[in-house]
Amino acid sequence: MKSCTPHLVMVLVQLAYGGSNILIKISIEKGLNQLVFVVYRHLIALILLGPFAYVLERKQRPSLSFSIIMKIFVLSSLGTTIHLNVYYAGLAYTSPTVATALSNFIPSLTFVIAVVLGMEKVKLRSARGQAKVLGTLICIGGSLIFTLWKGAILYRGFRKRPLIHIYNEKYVLLGHAKDEWIKGSALIMISYIAWSAWLILQVVVYKVYPARLSLNAMICFFASLQSSVIALYFDRNPMLWRLEWNVQLLTIVYSGVVISALVYYLQTWCISYKGPVFAAMFSPLLLVIVALFSAVAFAERFHLGSLIGALVIIMGLYCVLWGKRADGQLEGASEDGREEFSANKTLEISINDGPVMNRISSEKN
Repeated sequence: MKSCTPHLVMVLVQLAYGGSNILIKISIEKGLNQLVFVVYRHLIALILLGPFAYVLERKQRPSLSFSIIMKIFVLSSLGTTIHLNVYYAGLAYTSPTVATALSNFIPSLTFVIAVVLGMEKVKLRSARGQAKVLGTLICIGGSLIFTLWKGAILYRGFRKRPLIHIYNEKYVLLGHAKDEWIKGSALIMISYIAWSAWLILQVVVYKVYPARLSLNAMICFFASLQSSVIALYFDRNPMLWRLEWNVQLLTIVYSGVVISALVYYLQTWCISYKGPVFAAMFSPLLLVIVALFSAVAFAERFHLGSLIGALVIIMGLYCVLWGKRADGQLEGASEDGREEFSANKTLEISINDGPVMNRISSEKN
């Protein structure tokens, strides 16, 4: 039973992320302001993480210099303020299934940025180097197929009418308009570029400030501050900040407590035992969970182009993960059957929505 615990934990993690994607989509359609949501979400995470960071990392937390503060500020801008707000804007034009499918492209995208910046070396003569390059090209092709070609309807959903009404009737019957589908997919891809850049910068910042909980807390603080300024500039309606007992409040609390706190702990524990590649291998399960729920709850239709594109992206993902796994095995192994990862050899790669370093990781090399 003990050997199955990490597997069960990762299944629960994917279920939690699936619930988050669905709740956020519903709340946005119900009128939740995305800027206000980002502010409240990170305030909750800050309240939860702050005391633990202060107590547990009191002795290991290095002093803050202006250079470190600016790096953390930029880190927060990329991974939360830019990534999440652009992501939620894209989610308003498309579905959680689209966002989840495209998220499998993040490891390959991060790999490309790392190569361009010289943080990762590619040996094309080795099988693992060829696997990473081939997997990246496959992911790019799959994302283009998924975004630009919907194709014929393969399955019209489990129900003719949605259980949860978040679209008008015309929108449900005709499906997403092509221009909205492309616009939403493009915005989500842009958000993933910002997220991948955040992953790269995270490695740099962690080398000079290796207090993970404290770093998370400061990211949440800056994210709340940045999003507050943007929200007050673009949306000055005080009613947007009003909280009521509805699905919007449930989404805020769920994202702050379950995703930014509980899931972070579970994933950190799982990665410490099985390694980041093991965690990343469960990402396609999220696509299945969200797709099935969307088909039942939202009466979402499955298209040929979407199915082929998603399968191609997943194939590319596993090619990249295999190459990284081979690198990890060469770099050195483990005690008691567990892999060890040093801070300067790890590149955290997330393939789900959310900030504050609470995501799936993947090795740098």
